[in-house]
Amino acid sequence: MALYSEKVMDHFLHPRNVGVLDDANGIGEVGNAKCGDIMKIYLKITGEQGSETVEDVRFETFGCGSAIASSSMATELIKGKPLSEALQLTNRAVTEALDGLPAHKLHCSVLAEEAIKAAVKDYYDRNGIAYDPEQFREASCAHCHGGE
Repeated sequence: MALYSEKVMDHFLHPRNVGVLDDANGIGEVGNAKCGDIMKIYLKITGEQGSETVEDVRFETFGCGSAIASSSMATELIKGKPLSEALQLTNRAVTEALDGLPAHKLHCSVLAEEAIKAAVKDYYDRNGIAYDPEQFREASCAHCHGGE
């Protein structure tokens, strides 16, 4: 059995939505000092408050193949979606969409989830939109090895 699924390899070798989004109105950057992965997500959010849409999304990731694949898949999962739906994206959904990640690489999907939340929080902060801080609480990487 291969260590990585075909989807992980495809998103690593042919990542989608790579690069800087010059007109981003939400930017989130997260990192994991333990593994060295750093993810930056750029969001272009449009629409009226309460019915916003992720019109475009890009990423820059410094890290391993799983980190790049997780970033790529996460952007695909939220692009064109309502902001409320993008905010619900979980590391588990990213992992499942990639047909799994090795247990020691699950933290990469956690970083993707956290980068998106950080970008949405940045959007809210820039626009003076009130939010519940609990929905932006960072996940502990300790849970990466024991499930969601």
